Amino acid sequence: MNYHWDWGIFFKPTGVGSEIYLSWFISGLGWTIAVAIAGWIIALLLGSLLGVMRTLPYKPLANLATAYVELFRNVPLLVQLFIWYFLVPDFLPESLQIWFKQDLDPAASAYISVVICLGLFTAARVCEQVRTGIEALPVGQRNAALAMGFSLGQVYRYVLLPQAFRIIIPPLTSEFLNIFKNSSVASLIGLMEILAQTKQMAEFSANIFEAFTLATLIYFVLNMSLMQLMAWVEKRVQIPGMMGGK
Repeated sequence: MNYHWDWGIFFKPTGVGSEIYLSWFISGLGWTIAVAIAGWIIALLLGSLLGVMRTLPYKPLANLATAYVELFRNVPLLVQLFIWYFLVPDFLPESLQIWFKQDLDPAASAYISVVICLGLFTAARVCEQVRTGIEALPVGQRNAALAMGFSLGQVYRYVLLPQAFRIIIPPLTSEFLNIFKNSSVASLIGLMEILAQTKQMAEFSANIFEAFTLATLIYFVLNMSLMQLMAWVEKRVQIPGMMGGK
């Protein structure tokens, strides 16, 4: 293929104000991180709660958590995103509809929708990791804690969850990485994250290969950095002599 690479294109003006193409990628990276971090906070908190509910002896709560997981895990992410962005606002009270559709900046409304969508979608996956971690522990630990006078809430808080989270750090790392990669769906509702900025640069400059090469490198470096961070966290929380400890 006879293609002339032009890596200097990133420092050339876009024709939109005084911006250069590299500034678009920096802005896109900021949106990607903002979406992923906010979505992950929702996913981790809600997913942990659902995971606990799935292991409770109270069937109604366990069944409710199971229904949530089956619903959100089996509906495609793109379908859920369009529902949250296009359909759900129409069911809000009129004052909230006006606020969401007219008063908010389009980027803000898209951000809220994609954060909620990613958070709830990923929570179903985190729930299963938490459930698996809890069920991997010996049943005798729960029974022993109850026999010592612990309430059920204290059993989870002081005995089960601290151990379960140490076990599931590797699969949680995968979900953490996935939410960064899944944030690219935000481009479909107009949020200018990395993928959207990449496509915009490709259209403006016609330097398609350079644009997508840089986007690939950004995603690679970002995810490798997150993997190193989670590996450090896993090492820091290990307890010698216990499961996962050295």
